[in-house]
Amino acid sequence: MDNIIDIFNHILHQADSIDVADFEFKKLINEDADIKQMYRQWCHEVGSSEKNGFLDYCDEYMESRDSIWDTLNDYDAE
Repeated sequence: MDNIIDIFNHILHQADSIDVADFEFKKLINEDADIKQMYRQWCHEVGSSEKNGFLDYCDEYMESRDSIWDTLNDYDAE
């Protein structure tokens, strides 16, 4: 995978919940120093803490998915 966002999305798509995704992500960064470094750099770039960066991304990802459904529902109501 080319970048940290691809890794985030891959984990989210494979997991049944954000809790499971968070566990898998933490496991991954503890096993792979390159991914951990990419994650640190991403956190620095977006202004998020390493402790909460992945969970913040998950929240934003879920909100964007929900807004897509809201938009489609609004369209259907017209």
